[in-house]
Amino acid sequence: MIILKYIKEIIIFVVIVVLASNAISMYRSGDLNKAPLQLSTVTLSYNTQYTIDKSKPILIYFWATWCPICKVIGPNIEKISEDFQVLSIATQSRSNQEIKSYLEKYGLDYKVINDQDGSLTNHVGINMLPTTIIYDENQNVIFSDVGYSSTWSLRLKMLWAKF
Repeated sequence: MIILKYIKEIIIFVVIVVLASNAISMYRSGDLNKAPLQLSTVTLSYNTQYTIDKSKPILIYFWATWCPICKVIGPNIEKISEDFQVLSIATQSRSNQEIKSYLEKYGLDYKVINDQDGSLTNHVGINMLPTTIIYDENQNVIFSDVGYSSTWSLRLKMLWAKF
């Protein structure tokens, strides 16, 4: 009986933490530019061109090499990029070589734009990292998260974006 009591308390605690973190994320994402995605063909940090498939939803991930939370969420973004269209934007993360070294160090392989001066990040209104924005196939914002996002949460949102 005591074990069931503790399990119940742990479940209640987890639910409260998840609800609170989602509420904080919604509050923080209120200042984001909700305009449709204006990108079509971009130059990635390793000097290749990437054309966004406008017939599919896309997750845009804003991050930085100096961001501690980004190190934790990076593997989640990597998992999502295996099944969905993902484009990441490294803001104020120095040179393309430093971004490449960072990706290699943490075993990440997603597509990266090097936003050295932060202009793209500022255009969208990002003021906290990491930030993820999910656009539907019409390039409209349907979800945005500021801070940590779990793999399952991102996966569910990307599946939702398909409908």
